Amino acid sequence: MQEIEFIYDFGSPNAYLVHRVLPALAARHGAIVRPSPVLLGGIFKATNNQSPMEAFSRVRHKLTYQALELQRFVRRHDLVFHMNPHFPVNTLLPMRGAIFARGKDWENSYMDAMFNAMWVHGQNLSERHVFEEVLRESGLPVRRTLEAVETPEIKQALVDATAGAVERGVFGAPSMLLNDELFFGKDSLPDLEFELEKTG
Repeated sequence: MQEIEFIYDFGSPNAYLVHRVLPALAARHGAIVRPSPVLLGGIFKATNNQSPMEAFSRVRHKLTYQALELQRFVRRHDLVFHMNPHFPVNTLLPMRGAIFARGKDWENSYMDAMFNAMWVHGQNLSERHVFEEVLRESGLPVRRTLEAVETPEIKQALVDATAGAVERGVFGAPSMLLNDELFFGKDSLPDLEFELEKTG
């Protein structure tokens, strides 16, 4: 069975979109998705990269087109998406929580809850009380998660995961790795599916 490593940060709208369509794409080819949380700001710093809003802020019409292209993707896949009014959001707390959730039977529920909070409900996950309320409303382990995100072990694990992604060639999110080959962004999904068809 082939494995797709999904490298993500809840603060990326395109990571949310990929999160919504990647599982079905993988299932069509008998593959599985392994989530890999990172801190996107750390990746940007390590690779001298910038968010599209920063990188293209002076390029006439570029951001307008990107917004149009995003909406096309949303319509094509029949998704629910709303631009978060607090964007950009510091996702340190929920990404530490994602590290804690790794491998647990509620990991997918955690990812759904945080992505939906960001890109469906427009919540500000940088605020601890908002993060706590999302955990509670989603039936996730509130106390254990809040304790875990403050531990040195979880903090370091997120730093290590971010650095490890950079070492493997990752420069942004969402990124997917299939057999150590990098596929970046939602626009790479057709190429990823082609590789799954070819190697499956």
